[in-house]
Formats: sequence, C-alpha cells, structure tokens
Amino acid sequence: MGGLVLLGLAIGYFFRLFIAGRQFQSLESKSKNLVDKAESQAKDIIVEAKDKAAAIINAAVQEEKDRKGELRRFEDRLLKKEDSLDQDRKQLETGLNRQRQALEELNAQREDLKKLEERTVKDLEAIAGLSRDEAKNKIFEEIRNRHHEELAVMLAGLEREKRDQIEAKSLEIITSVIQRYSRSHVTDITTTAVNLPNDEIKGKIIGREGRNIRAFERLTGVEVIVDETPEAIILSSFDPWRREIAKIALENLIRDGRIQPAKIEEQVESARDQLEARVEKIGEEAAYDVGIVDLPKEVVRLLGRLNFRTSYGQNVLAHSVEMAHISGMLAAELGLRINVAKKGALLHDIGKAIDQEVEGTHVELGRKLLKKFNIDEDVVKAMESHHDDYPYSIPEAHVVTAADVISAARPGARRETLEKYIKRLEDLEKIVNAFDGVKQSFAISAGREVRVFVTPEKVDDFGALNLAKNIAAKIKSDMQYPGEIKVTVIREVKAVEYAR
Repeated sequence: MGGLVLLGLAIGYFFRLFIAGRQFQSLESKSKNLVDKAESQAKDIIVEAKDKAAAIINAAVQEEKDRKGELRRFEDRLLKKEDSLDQDRKQLETGLNRQRQALEELNAQREDLKKLEERTVKDLEAIAGLSRDEAKNKIFEEIRNRHHEELAVMLAGLEREKRDQIEAKSLEIITSVIQRYSRSHVTDITTTAVNLPNDEIKGKIIGREGRNIRAFERLTGVEVIVDETPEAIILSSFDPWRREIAKIALENLIRDGRIQPAKIEEQVESARDQLEARVEKIGEEAAYDVGIVDLPKEVVRLLGRLNFRTSYGQNVLAHSVEMAHISGMLAAELGLRINVAKKGALLHDIGKAIDQEVEGTHVELGRKLLKKFNIDEDVVKAMESHHDDYPYSIPEAHVVTAADVISAARPGARRETLEKYIKRLEDLEKIVNAFDGVKQSFAISAGREVRVFVTPEKVDDFGALNLAKNIAAKIKSDMQYPGEIKVTVIREVKAVEYAR
C-alpha cells in the first residue's frame, strides 16, 4: 500500500514536470515571438525615422539653396543699384563742374561788364566834363525846377489826403468812445452843507460868546457859516479833505449832543481817523469800477485820497476813473494792451495824493510811488508822459494822454477860475507856513483872512505881534490880490497835569 502511494507521487511529480516543461516551451516561444515582433517594429521605426531625417535634410538643403539663390539675386540688384548710383554721381559731378565753370564764366563776364561800365562812365564824365554825382544832381535839379509846382501840389495833396484819413478815423474812434462812456460831470465846490435836526442846535454849535465855533474853526481850518438857512450849516474851505473832516466831526458832535471845546477836539481827531479808514474803501471801489483788482493796498489808499483833491474844479479820482474807462475803450479799438492803458490812466495823477506834503511835480512823485510799490514798468511808462514830461516810449502812453485831454475837455468838467482861486489860497498858506514858529495856518473867508497858529514855546506874545506884521509884509510883497488880507496870529498855551 505504501509502495502504491510512492508510485503515485512519483508519477504525479513527473507529470507536473512534463506539464511545466510544456508551459515553459510555450512561454519561451511566445517571448521569442514578442522579441521578434519588437525587433521588426524597431526596424520599421528606424527606417521611418531615417526616411524622415533624410526628408528634413533634403528640405533644409533645398531651403538653403533657395536662400542662397535669393541672396545672389539681392546681391545682383545691389550691385546694379550701386552701378546706377555711381553713374548718377558721375553725372552730378559733371553737372556741378559745368555749373562751376558757368559761374566762373559769369563772374568773369560781370567783372568785364563792371570794367566796361567804369570805362564808359569815365568816358562820359570826360565828354560831359561832369562827375556821376554832379550829373545826377544836375538832372534832379532840372527836374525839380521844371516840375517844382507839380511835385509840391502832388505832395501837398497826398499829405492832406492822408491827414484827412487819419483825422477822420481818429475822430470816429474818439466820438464812439465818448458816446459809449456817458458820465455826468459834477464839479466840486468850496462849501459843504451839514443838515441839522433843528435850528436850536445852532446855538450849541456857536457856544457861549462863540467859543465853540472858534474852537471848531481853529481845529479844522474850516470856516463855519451860520446863517438863516433853516436846519443847515455851511462849512467853507478850498480843501476838500478839511471840509470832509469838519463834516464828519460836526455830524458826530450833533449826534452826541455834547458840544464844548474839549469834545470838539476829541471828535476832530476821531474824524481824521475815520476818514483815513474810509479812503482805502473809496480807492477799492474806484479800482473795482474799472476792473482792476491787483493793486497794492498802499496804492489803493493813495487812490482813495484823490477823491479829496480837485483839478480845475474836477474831482481827481472821478477824472482818473473816467480816464481809465476811456483808455480801455481806445486801447481796444487800436488793438493795444487794455490792462496797461487802464492802469496807466487810473494811476496817472497818483502823485497828487502827496504833492502837498512832498516837493516835486505830481508826475515825478507818481513815478516814484509806482516804482516803490513794484507796479509794472509799462504802466509807469504809460502814465509818465501825460504832461509831455517824458518821451512816449510805448503806444499806451499816447492813449493815456488822449484820454486825459478828452476827460478834461468835456463840457462842464473843469473850471479854470476855481483852480486859480484854490492856487492863490494854497500859495497864501505856503507863505505863512514858511515862517519859523508857525504850527499851522488856514486861509478862510475866500482868502480874505489867514489864521496862524504858532508854537507857544517858540513864539511869545510880543513875538506874535512881530510875526503878524512880518507875515502881512511878506504877503504884500509876494502876492497880488484884490482888497486886503487879514492876518490873525493865535498863540494858545494849554497846561495839562494829572492828579494820581
């Protein structure tokens, strides 16, 4: 039994070996087939790759051949173009040589002509016995003698025609400007009326034995006229600045109700401060009226002071504003700088704001003021020629001068008699103020009286008498005037002390 099992196991073992050998042979056969197949595919791939590489190489070789052919053709074209340029250059050089030869021949002919002309002129001068200049002058002289009247008439006609055209055009422009700018003219007078709430206040203004009115006149330099005019008092002075201070002070006193010398002095000082503050606003309004907004405050303040100056009875600020408008329109018509013309006109009399305090003409003072405050140089040039003191260096200067003449010449704008009257009063005060010890002086009563206030420390009572005589003698020798002038010298001593 055991032998059979072993035999069975041996038979099973060998059968397994047989089957395994058959399977190995089958796997080996399959592997060989796969290897053969892979080698066949690899050979096909290699052949295909070689074919593709050959095709790429062939294409590259052909492309290189094509490129070389294109380069050869391009090179041929460049060579042909270079040859063409060489030919053009040779032709150009040939042409230039010909032109150079022609120019040299022309210069030679010109020299020959010049020499021939000189020989001809010399021959003619020798034949005529005259030089060229002498012959030319002789011909001109003959023509002038022969046609003198005709030439004179022709030149006169041309001059008249041109002048008529210029005058007609200028008249058209000026007429248009005057019509466009219509402003009423109200000449300043030498009196100012102050309205009163009632006639009883007149007594307070006069004061006991006239002490209030005397104090008021002394402090303001203005004559107070109290007459039968109902509810009104007249302030008289040739100086608008003094009249305005007096008006403000009197109105403040009337509102306050307390009218006595100490209060009068206080209100007069207050009125001066109020007026100084008001002049800047007046100047700003004038500048805004003409469209100028870039002036320094100092110039605007001086401009406002012109509202209290007159020229031949014409308010200087109103005159300047009117000139600015007219200058702007004239400059626009002529195509000039409107802003320069306007500023030059508005500031042309700015020197009159200080000419009573500083020596010099108002034109010269105005130039110094404008340069001091860095006003544009062209504006200075535009204003400095309006009295022909300086040359007309820019066109706008002519415009400012024309506007000045137009504004001054308009009917009702100025009164020469008033200017002469004011000038006489100013001269009267200048004569008095020149004396040593004089503190201030006021010409009143239309110049028939001058009140002189002296410094008490410098002039005693006896000296006041001598001063009055000396002033009267000086006025008599230096001035011409109708009637007589009363000289009143006032020496006032005021002692002030404080109890503490």
